[in-house]
Amino acid sequence: MFDLIPFGRRREDAFGQLVKSFNDVFNDDWFAPFKGPGMSFRTDIRETDQAYLVEAELPGFQKDDIEINYAAPYLTIKAVRREDNRVEDLDQQVVRQERHYGEYIRRFYVQDIDDSNITATLKDGVLKLEVPKQANASVRRIQIRDDRDI
Repeated sequence: MFDLIPFGRRREDAFGQLVKSFNDVFNDDWFAPFKGPGMSFRTDIRETDQAYLVEAELPGFQKDDIEINYAAPYLTIKAVRREDNRVEDLDQQVVRQERHYGEYIRRFYVQDIDDSNITATLKDGVLKLEVPKQANASVRRIQIRDDRDI
């Protein structure tokens, strides 16, 4: 018939619910419906004088699942997962069935590279790329003139 919560407690609960709702709005990932869990992968990129070194974490992928393309000026790494796990009992009734499908894509903007000599290795779930720079690509320093020279 009536709520038996004292008036003061009811107000505290309402305020607590308001604060929780407010926090939920700002803690929510706004892009979760678009990107899904793990639709990208982590990469580390280092630069040396001769090349860019890319390390991408792709655990559970085989080399046949990974495609690397260079279409100037974008280097694209795409990994496709097609996994189907089934556990059945003796009567062939499905006890558990899990499927994981999806494309994981990263695209990097790189210029002045020697795309014919890019090398890639995959070991222990880490894809390593060595992307050599073009030999004739140089950095030119621009001198700043004094305003007296103008």
